[in-house]
Amino acid sequence: MTRGATITEKILSAHSGRTCRAGESVVCTVDAAMASDGSAPMAIDYFNKMGGKTLAQPKSIVFALDHYSPPDNPATVALQDRMRDFTAKNGNVLYEIGAGISHQLMIERGHVRPGQLVVGADSHSVQYGAANVFSTGVGSSDLAAVMLTGKLWFRVPESIRINLTGALNPGVDAKDIALEINRILDPADASYRALEFSGEGATSLKFEERMLLSNMSTDAGAKAGVFAADAVTEAYLKDDTTLQGAVSADENAEYALDLTIDLSSLSPRLARPPVDGAAAEIVGIEQDIGQPVDMVYLGTCTGGRKSDFERALNILKAGGRKHPRVQLIVTPASDRVYGDIASNGMLAEFVKFGALIMTPGCGSCCGTCGTIPGDEKVVISAANRNFTGRMGNAKARVFLASPEACAAAAVTGEITDPRSLLP
Repeated sequence: MTRGATITEKILSAHSGRTCRAGESVVCTVDAAMASDGSAPMAIDYFNKMGGKTLAQPKSIVFALDHYSPPDNPATVALQDRMRDFTAKNGNVLYEIGAGISHQLMIERGHVRPGQLVVGADSHSVQYGAANVFSTGVGSSDLAAVMLTGKLWFRVPESIRINLTGALNPGVDAKDIALEINRILDPADASYRALEFSGEGATSLKFEERMLLSNMSTDAGAKAGVFAADAVTEAYLKDDTTLQGAVSADENAEYALDLTIDLSSLSPRLARPPVDGAAAEIVGIEQDIGQPVDMVYLGTCTGGRKSDFERALNILKAGGRKHPRVQLIVTPASDRVYGDIASNGMLAEFVKFGALIMTPGCGSCCGTCGTIPGDEKVVISAANRNFTGRMGNAKARVFLASPEACAAAAVTGEITDPRSLLP
């Protein structure tokens, strides 16, 4: 009996024009490609060096000015102007300062659809896998090759099946699932493999929760993180033709590894700041309760959507205040998210709690602009990474947690189990 195929194998087969299996190398047609102001200028340089004159598929190339939003010096302005000039000449898509984070925009603005193959010159481009897409991060030179030819070569990854069972309890969210996966999955096992999320626990997740899990697949060491498409996918993408291209794994597909996580057994997780170059240790939040906090960061491509802010605001309102020592930073993932939380009054409530509202974009998460923590300051963030210097100051200490746990720390001034503040 012929063995079945995983979602990843099926998508890469469809885009290479032949049946392919894990371990094979194939040349594929790419449906869309993204570059930010942190990677597009270099991709333009490579494109020019390759003799590029026109884009193979102009409307499939998306630029986003999100890492320096707004820019912090004249050199950065010049790099962004190069992107604007390139777009004016070549007709690709460009999102201006304030539109939001590239990964949010790619899904929110309809650049990805189920069954597609998408790449981005940023490692968190794996986020698009939530939409039943094989998406992965590439270097600027590979991005330039896609710009020039519309194609790219891939080694077909093996897949790891992440079977999610049960349902999340109050005060526990998708960030805790991602941290748990990153805790128990050895990076050596995940390297150049795709995570394929399945089970009733996966189908119970909201689309934005799926986006977070796909996003943080790369932080587990994986090449991609993919979900099957369903009614949840269709509703979020707001297109009743969405499921026409949907791809699902065969029942007899082969996986390099199977991992089962019971969502009902999870408690809030925390990624501690790395020490002496070691990887961040992921622990239950109870191990660090009482640790004083100076800054709380709500935002990024893992914690800057409307549902994230709703959960965080519920905790703030239950606590009734923001601790006077804590600096609370709120950065919406896109201008649409900003508009949503402004129109329903949430933004005004954050301001009443003393929050500093930032321009939609990457901002403080990567430390390229926005509010930077001071020396020896302790930050708890809804972001996906906390390696030394990530938020712009190598002398700061950054913990990662869910939006609820971040909000709980804003209330108390210290790391706090958010379940203790649930309304």
